[in-house]
Amino acid sequence: MATSENSNNRYYTQEDVQQILQLAIARQVDDKDKEFSYEQIKEIATELEIPLETLKLAETDWQSHHGELQKRRAFDAHRRGKFNKRAGRYVIANGFFLLLNLLTTGGISWSLYILLFWGSGVALDAWNTFQIKGEDYERAFQSWHRTNQLKQSVGNIVNRFLKAASS
Repeated sequence: MATSENSNNRYYTQEDVQQILQLAIARQVDDKDKEFSYEQIKEIATELEIPLETLKLAETDWQSHHGELQKRRAFDAHRRGKFNKRAGRYVIANGFFLLLNLLTTGGISWSLYILLFWGSGVALDAWNTFQIKGEDYERAFQSWHRTNQLKQSVGNIVNRFLKAASS
C-alpha cells in the first residue's frame, strides 16, 4: 500500500482505492445475493465523480469479460465431464480385467499390463484436462468455442426452416 506517512493526509494509488472500496462494499452488504440497480450504480459513480461515459465503457468491458468467463467455465465443465466418462470407463474395464485375471489364474498377471498401459493414457488425459493455462488450453478452448458457435448457427437455421415449414 502506497500511503504518505509524513503527514496527516493519506494518499493511495488507484489500485489501493479500488481494493479499499471493494472491501467496504463487501462489508456493507450483509446479504451476498443483494443486487444493485443500474440507477444505484450511476448514483455511486456520480458521487465518485466518474463520468457517465466512463461508467458505460466500464460496464461494456465487464459484460465482455463476464461473458468470456462464463464460456470458459462451460468449457472447463465440458472437459471435466469428458474426463470423468473416460475415467469411469477405465475403472469399469480394468476392474473387469482384474477380476477376470484373478478368477482365471488365481492372481494378477496380464491384467496389470493393461492397467498400467491404459492408466498412463488416463494420467495424460487428466493432465490435459486440468491444465487450464497455456497455449494448448487456448487452442482447445477456441476450437470448442467455434464448434459451439457453428452448432448454434446450424440449430438456428434448422429452427427457422422448421418454423417456416410448419406455417
